[in-house]
Amino acid sequence: MPITAVRGWPAHLLLALVFNLLILQSIRTLPAIGGGPYARLRQEGFRGLGLLGGLGLWAPVFTGAWPGGQFRAVEMVLLSFFFLITSVRLVSLLARVPRVNVQVMAGAAAGYLHLGLTGGVLATATQVLVPGSFNLGVAANSQLLLDRLTYFSFVTIAGLGFGDVLPANAVGERFVILLSVSSTLYVALLVGLLLGRFIASEEVEMLELDEPDLD
Repeated sequence: MPITAVRGWPAHLLLALVFNLLILQSIRTLPAIGGGPYARLRQEGFRGLGLLGGLGLWAPVFTGAWPGGQFRAVEMVLLSFFFLITSVRLVSLLARVPRVNVQVMAGAAAGYLHLGLTGGVLATATQVLVPGSFNLGVAANSQLLLDRLTYFSFVTIAGLGFGDVLPANAVGERFVILLSVSSTLYVALLVGLLLGRFIASEEVEMLELDEPDLD
């Protein structure tokens, strides 16, 4: 089973554009976690990790295929770390909001989409580092590896389990367990968090309305 079948530059160009836009948006909108003297250093490291991973995606655009050696494995590991940190920052940001509004709901939806994309990048890194971790199915002949495993990630977190992409060894099975548990915990924690914030905001508004006017 080939790791990737589509090696033309249009597919690689689209992939590089989409992920670079996502990386730049994450860098621009997500604040640093915590304060202290190392907050700026952590933020700069976060930006550098994202920019380095984004630049690496342009290599197959100019060469027509991924460079040989360990380049692709290193690139997938960099992207995996970046998207994991981004997911943590997004959840931390949602946990600090005082009220539920349209922006918060949009952030929660973005977090779910980000979880699926992160799972796809991590699955790709797993397949590159441990070849044969996933049975990619017949459609692998017309898709990039990252496209195929991102599809698999969203199918897994949605609980659909079509069965066209399957874990093929113990590493793949453990990855599926971790991804399934992570998605379930995300949804459960997010629903509890947003519901709690909504109830709290409603109670505050009721108390404000019940307060007598002393003027």
